[in-house]
Formats: sequence, C-alpha cells, structure tokens
Amino acid sequence: MPRSLPRGVSLPWAGAVPAVGQAPRRLLQDCGAMLDHQTAAGVCGCCWALRPRYKRLVDNIFPEDPQDGLVKANMEKLTFFALSAPEKLDRIAAYLSERLTRELNRHRYGYVCIAMEAMEQLLLACHCQSINLLVESFLSMLRLLLEADRPHLQMLATSSFVRFANIEEDTPSYHRSYDFFVSRFSQMCHANHHDPDVRSRIRMSGICGLQGVVRKTVDDELQVNIWESRHMEQIVPALLVNLEEHAPANSGSPAEQTEVCFRELLGRAAYGHINNAIRPVLMHLDRHGLWEGQSFAVQCFQIIMYSIQSQHSHLVIQQLLGHLDANSHSSPSVRAGIVGVLSEAAVIEASGSVGPAVLEVINTLLRQLRQSVHYQLTGYYDNAAEHETSWTEEEALQDAVVATIGSFANMLPVYQRSEVMLFIMGKIPVPGIYPALGSPDAGLEGSRMIQVMLLRSLQQVAQRYSSTNLLTALPSTFLKPLLSFALMEDADIRLLVLSILTTLVDRRQNAARLTCVKSVPLSVSRMELDAVALQLRDGSSRQDDLFTRKHAQHLYRHAYLTCREESCGRSHYQALFTLMAVLSVELANEEVLVDLVRLALALQELALSNQESLSVFNRCSIHSVCAALLNLLSQHGPPSSLCQHITQVIARRQVDAPHLLPDAVFSDTPRLPAEGELQVGGAFLFVQSEMSEALTASSYNALAERLSVPYVPQLTDEDHLTRRKSVVDVASLQMDADPQWRPHMQQKPPKEQITFQTLKNAVEGGAHVEEEEERRRMQMVERFQTAPFEELAAHCGARATWLQSKLDQLDLMIHPPPSPPGQVAPRSTPLHQMKFPDLCVY
Repeated sequence: MPRSLPRGVSLPWAGAVPAVGQAPRRLLQDCGAMLDHQTAAGVCGCCWALRPRYKRLVDNIFPEDPQDGLVKANMEKLTFFALSAPEKLDRIAAYLSERLTRELNRHRYGYVCIAMEAMEQLLLACHCQSINLLVESFLSMLRLLLEADRPHLQMLATSSFVRFANIEEDTPSYHRSYDFFVSRFSQMCHANHHDPDVRSRIRMSGICGLQGVVRKTVDDELQVNIWESRHMEQIVPALLVNLEEHAPANSGSPAEQTEVCFRELLGRAAYGHINNAIRPVLMHLDRHGLWEGQSFAVQCFQIIMYSIQSQHSHLVIQQLLGHLDANSHSSPSVRAGIVGVLSEAAVIEASGSVGPAVLEVINTLLRQLRQSVHYQLTGYYDNAAEHETSWTEEEALQDAVVATIGSFANMLPVYQRSEVMLFIMGKIPVPGIYPALGSPDAGLEGSRMIQVMLLRSLQQVAQRYSSTNLLTALPSTFLKPLLSFALMEDADIRLLVLSILTTLVDRRQNAARLTCVKSVPLSVSRMELDAVALQLRDGSSRQDDLFTRKHAQHLYRHAYLTCREESCGRSHYQALFTLMAVLSVELANEEVLVDLVRLALALQELALSNQESLSVFNRCSIHSVCAALLNLLSQHGPPSSLCQHITQVIARRQVDAPHLLPDAVFSDTPRLPAEGELQVGGAFLFVQSEMSEALTASSYNALAERLSVPYVPQLTDEDHLTRRKSVVDVASLQMDADPQWRPHMQQKPPKEQITFQTLKNAVEGGAHVEEEEERRRMQMVERFQTAPFEELAAHCGARATWLQSKLDQLDLMIHPPPSPPGQVAPRSTPLHQMKFPDLCVY
C-alpha cells in the first residue's frame, strides 16, 4: 500500500487528468482565456487542471455543441457544490457572468442561453438566505441581454427576470436597483419592429417584465419606490399604448396581457399612491387626444375604478374633477369626453364609498354648465377669443353634463338626493334678485339658459328620487322657490317646473298612466281606482294631510296661473293635467277632490272670460283639460249624480263640440274654430250649481258649500319676485288661505269681496302704482346690494328717527297732555278729520 499524502495535498495528475478526447478542447479554452485576459494572473490560471473547482464545474456544463443544451449531469454537480459551499455562490455567479459576456461578445448565442439557464437553476436551488449572493451577477447578466439588439435575447432576459420575480425572498436587500429594468421594459412596450409577430412578442415581453418589477418591488419597503412619479410616468403610458391596440381577444394578445398587468398594478396601490398612478393616465389621454372618442378613456377608468380598493375610489373622482377644471378652456369635445368618463366613474364610485365628494361633483358639473352657456353666447371657448365653438358642440356638452348629474344621483341614497336637489335649487339664478349667480357677461338670455340647464339637472335628480313622505320630498325651502319659477315668462322653464313637481309628487309611479290621453272618458286601470277608493275609505295619512294644509293651495294657485299664459302649448296643458291627476291619486281625500273640482270650474270660467288675451287654442285646451280632469275625479268616488252630469256634458261635446275635448285639441292636426268664431254654449259647460246639488245629497254634504264658492287665487309676493304683472286684483277667500279650515265650520261667504287694495287701485290707478312700486323696490334691492354698510346704517337710523317722531306726534293727537287745573281744555279735532301718516294706515 502506498503511503497517503498529507491532508489537503494532491498531485496534479492524481484523479484530475482529463480524458484524452477532452484535451484539445481544454487546451483551446485555456488559450482563449489567456488571450481574453479573463483568468487570474499566473500560469496556474491558464492550466485547466490547476483552476479552481467552481470554475471547472461551470465550464463542464457547457457542451461542445451549443445545440445539445445544458449538460444536466454536470449541472447537478455544480448545484450540489453550490449548496455544499454557499460561500462560493458569489464566485460562481461572477464566473457565469464572465462566461456569458465572453460568449455574447463572440456572438455565440447558444452558450449565452445555456449560461442563463444555469443561473436560473442556481437561483431556484439556493436557499432564501443565500440568494443575495447570486442576484447582483444575475441582474448584470440580464442588463447585458436587454441592451443587446437581438429580440430573442431581450425576450430571454425578460422571461428570466419574471421567473426571478416569482421567488419569495426573506432576506432584505439594501443596494438593489430596478430603475434600469423599469426603463428598459417600458421601451420594449413601445417596440416598433417591422415584423408584426416579432413586435407583438417584444411588447408582450415588456409587459411581463413590468409586471415582474411590480411584483418584486411593490411589497418591499426597502426596494425602490415603484410608485414615484418618475417610474409611473414610464410604466403607465407603456401599458396604455398596448391597451389601446385593438388586437383579437385571445390569451396571447398584448392588450389582454396589458389589462391584467394594469389591474394588478392598481390593485396593489395604497392610499398615497393613487394620485401618482392616475396622473399619467390623464396626461396620456390629453397628449394623444383620446378624450374625444370616449370609448378608450371610459375603458381605462372602468379598469381603474374596478381595480383599486373601493375606499380609495373618491380620489379618482377628485382627480377627474380637477382635470375637468384644468381643461375649462379646451374644446367642447374634450370637455364632453371628460364629463362622460366622470359619469361612468362616478356611478361606480357612488356604489362603493361616496364620502364628502357628492356636492363637490355636483358643484363642478354645474360650474361647467354655466361656463358652457357663456361660451355658447360668446362663440369662443377661451378668454382670448381665438378658438371658436359651435352651438351644437356646446349643447352636446350640456346634455352630457345633465346626464352625468342624473346618473350620479341615481346611485346616491335618498337623503343625499334631497340634499343635491336643494343644492341645485340654490344655484338657479333669479333675474333681479340674484344676478351674480349667472355669468356676468351673459345678460338676461344667459340667465335664462342657465335656468333651463339647472332645471334640467334638477329634473334628472328628481326622476331618481323616491320618498313615501311628500313633506320630505317637497319641503318649503324647496317648493317655494320652485313654484316661483312656474310664473316665469319662459315657456320651457314653466314646463320643466311642472315636470319636476309631477315627478316628486308621483309616489306610486302613475304619471305614465295618467297622462292626458286623446280619448274621453279617460280610462284608468282598476288597480289605481281601488287604491284611491281604499284611501278615501280609510282616510289619508297624517303626513299627507299636513302636506295638503301647507302646500295644496299653492299648487292649485300656480296651476291656475299657468293656464293664463298665452305661450302655453300642448305639452304644457298635458303636463298640467298630469300634475292635477297625480295629486288626485296621491292626496285622495274628499277635501282635495272638491278643491280640484273648484279649480276645474275656475279654469272653465277663465277660458270663457273675454278679459284674457288667450288664443282659440289656449281656450280649447283649457276646456279639454277641465273635461279630462273632471272625468278622472268622477271615478274617485263622488256621488253618481255628479258623475252623470259630467258624463252628459262630455257626451254632448263629443257630438257637437269636439274641439272642447282632448281628441281634437291635442292631435297632430288640431280641428279648431277660427279666431273670433269660438262659441261655447251652456249645454257644453259644467254647471257649478248642479254639481253642488249633487254633493249636497251625498256624503259630501259638508263640502257642498265649499264647492259653491268660486275659486279665486291669491296675490302673493311671488308675482313681484318673478317680474310678472299682477294676475289678480282682489284677495281670495279666507277659507282658501286658512289651513285650519274644516267642512264642519259653517262659514258664509262674504257678499262683497272689496278690500283696501281694490279701493286704492280704483282711486289712484292700479297699473301706475304697481309700476312705481316695482321701480322703488328694484332701487332698494340694488341699493342694499351695492351700498357700503355705513351708508345703510345711517339710512336705517334716519328712518327710525323719522318713524319715532311720527309716532310721538300721533300719540299727542290721540292722548293730549292734561290741562292745568282751572283751565278749559281746547276742543280736540274730530277723529274723522284727523290726517294720519301713510305708514300708520292699514
């Protein structure tokens, strides 16, 4: 037995001599290494047998022919050595990087692929604690491949990086940087290779690479912050470019892979990262003019809204609102596109978390409406008057804004819809009262257009509003300003007000079935009649009774005044009938039915009056509305004798006076008599005395006396606030204004309806006084709006002093001071000769 050598000492030829067939290849490798200056200094570095073992193991994994692929047996030896001696991992990785660089410089791409495969297997085999020893060399190898101009090498590097990104690391790394990979993968997403197939594959690789970067860095606080603006401005546009590609819907298309990556990126975004992720989307859409088509922009924000966490969705809405304000001077198509995207996003956001952004959204949209009206009137959408706009484009924008308000309100809870309606109502300008709410350069026409737009917005919200309590749906703070617009001269405004009122009163959704149809008698479904009969038998609710006492008379009054307008068309009379019909169904009690009958008879007298400058169409339309309304009321439970009278009058009209029925008046070609030839005989009229007698002999006996009193609307301040002429010169009956009136209270109507206002108008001339009062009121309003506070305070102080002096004089006239004793008091002036100050006369 030969004596063994000391431990750690070995002969060069002992078990280390290569096979004879491998000697020429080893010699060539050693020579190549010396020529490349890649080996360590010294002769031992050139001799393959004297090289370190890890280098020999690395060299053994490369076959003679690169097409044979990785030598698996030798790869297993290398893996075992790396696991046995983890301190050599960094040297193994560095030598693999050297080999890859050498083969890459020599354009031997087969060996390059083998080197990358070996590195990947080492990464997968190593434990998490020692993986950092390999990562730096691995990333340097990937940089070399990504910088190459060969597409297959770039795709090889990307696939290797994606596999590396899926490895979970437990040991933090403080010096690793992925900035190069973010930039390079983003460039690959913009690849423009001449071959479509190659271009698609390169873009797919870039998208997968970005997805790997996000997975590797988004959850590691020690890594580079991928949510910084400089990174997001590269990643997001690269994804959007590929998302815009309309490729076939298959798993291999860049568009589908981009959507997956984009959703994953947004799904990992925290609260503080949303703005940085959304801002590049807005910039990309602006830069490429993608707002105008809307389809791609809507698709992007649908992905965004459904991908981010629901509690962060309001941040996206805020970004869109700010971007809409920033583009206030952009073209109408761009603004309409942003509004359309905001509509889709707001609906998704409202279904999740609404938060405090509700009124902010509405306020921004209303501001856009006012601004659009201003552009529409001036003809330019910028302050410099350089870019023209058309009426049609601005109308399309306004329609988009109104539709957005409606779709957004559709997702809100009921209490927030009520707040939105009150908010919009407060934004509607009233000429002469709140002129500053409109555009300062718009004038009266601009204020009118703004009123129409805001009322349309209010109508959209009202259509989505539903409440069982009319007092909640129509509070006084909302109903009174809304009714004031019913007296405006503009026909469109009055029609919108009637539509809004009908929508809010109609709790049972009967408006569509209670429209003013073209056939009389009016047919109403059995279900509705049963509901009304049940309510009449059991009595209306306490809330409905309270609403009737507070607001019913105001609704009747405005309905009557609306019929006096000459500009009313077919739609106005149909809307008016629908409103009265819905009121009769919703507030189905005996008092409401009798008051509606009184209103119908008053409208009939209005149509017969010669003092009103109404056309034949207006008069025939009023007669038709009265006939349809009384026919509907007759089916709600009044006595049969009343129903018989109404039916007989309608039958006579059908035979001899069809122009007094909806069939002829509201048709496409109305059959009306010529101007001055309208004659309505007594046989075609509803007689108040006969209807009162019919009620007297029934359960409506207590209300018969109420029906015998003609309905006369009251004169209120609303006529002055809306700049309308006074429509009534006498006060209405006290029973119409008193909400506490009840049928059991026996009140006789006064024989004469003469008031002080009537006498004053007769003496001084009502028209002149009214115009003077209107002028003085407008001067006072303007003064209180423009004058400084000190001047107003001095004016009020002077008036107070003057008033006090007058009161003192009056007190001395009525109660003179006592006379001294022994003197006879002078004779006082008789009371009928006293001249009282105008301020004290009522």
